[in-house]
Amino acid sequence: MSSVLDDPTLERHFKGHRDDVTSLDFSANMKQIASGSMDACVMVWNMKPQMRAYRFVGHKDAVTSVQFSPSGHLLASASRDKTVRLWVPSVKGESTVFRAHTGTVRSVSFSSDGQTLVTASDDKSIKVWTVHRQKFLFSLNQHINWVRCAKFSPDGRLIVSASDDKTVKLWDKNSRECIHSFCEHGGYVNYADFHPSGTCIAAAGTDNTVKVWDIRTHKLLQHYQVHSAVVNGLSFHPSGNYLITASSDSTLKILDLLEGRLLYTLHGHQGPATCVCFSRTGDYFASAGSDEQVMVWRTNFDRVDYSAVLEQRCAASVHSGYSGTSAQVSEAAGVSNGRTLHKSDSTALVRPAVTSSGARVDSPSDSPAQQTSVDGVPAALTSTLQHIVAQLDVLTQTVAILEQRLTLTEDKLKECMEKQRQAMSEN
Repeated sequence: MSSVLDDPTLERHFKGHRDDVTSLDFSANMKQIASGSMDACVMVWNMKPQMRAYRFVGHKDAVTSVQFSPSGHLLASASRDKTVRLWVPSVKGESTVFRAHTGTVRSVSFSSDGQTLVTASDDKSIKVWTVHRQKFLFSLNQHINWVRCAKFSPDGRLIVSASDDKTVKLWDKNSRECIHSFCEHGGYVNYADFHPSGTCIAAAGTDNTVKVWDIRTHKLLQHYQVHSAVVNGLSFHPSGNYLITASSDSTLKILDLLEGRLLYTLHGHQGPATCVCFSRTGDYFASAGSDEQVMVWRTNFDRVDYSAVLEQRCAASVHSGYSGTSAQVSEAAGVSNGRTLHKSDSTALVRPAVTSSGARVDSPSDSPAQQTSVDGVPAALTSTLQHIVAQLDVLTQTVAILEQRLTLTEDKLKECMEKQRQAMSEN
């Protein structure tokens, strides 16, 4: 059976930094990619081949984080020089600068409405600022070690932070209180971000793992041990169905969140892969590393109807005895640049293809060795198992609908309580 997934392909690569690339982001219109580097420069790469890149010089030390505003009219950068700069991403490269912290600023991120910024620092604090005039609003101070990352939730009401104190903290922006601390990481936490739905968070750490939590129940949903070295960054696909990770083992991993399994391993960087990010539409993703290169990949695998993927996987799970609930996810497939393709011992990889960039792509497929495992299985048992899988799929969809209704009910309840409180105060 051939896979309904199309493999990711390497489209372009940019070279211009003189040291490790630390951070990446796509502009909303996909016309530009920004990158920050240990060389203290911010680069803005134009996706049109004829257009030259912009090099922005202003920071006095390494650039640790970059992000475009939601409109794409501004580009924020954070630096080891303790400042944040807001650039106009054009050929002039004009910028405003403000001293944000008393230590290295590790992270800068816009809210979804583009009105506020959140920064994280080695001074153990998280700070929130207005974009207009960069006015300081408040700080969050419960971490006891360097804070590596801070991000707003999609609705702007929450903030997630990741720290060298081995915790991921969830904050309420309005009350400025820590709602919960997730302490399951066995090492420093390098990166954290919200799922596009706003109901989950994912975090990457120096214990080589990626963890996904439900922020409503505070329960650990998924735990991936697919990398052999520190995980430096991650990015959710806009659909919420996929997560991509970058690691010091030089690989990128694409994870299927609905099934809790690994889809692809990409080998493109020489040395640690330091950062990765999906474009706003999910059609592309970019990665960068200590090899000073920025690589742009076409996603491809997100084009298919996901119900078709589920149908194929359900059938495959009946044949191979695969269970999608395993906490330790085994490697399923690989994408290589032709130099070092690592194959899983338990999975055969077939149908190699060569992209225009020379990178070889190996796709997951059912091999004869896997199919022989079903010989002798009664047709009635196969049919029963398929029926059970189909019923479980219906149950999963029902639970998802119930969760949405519960969220709506909670919002209505809060609204009623607020109105009651206002009425009581008036009386």
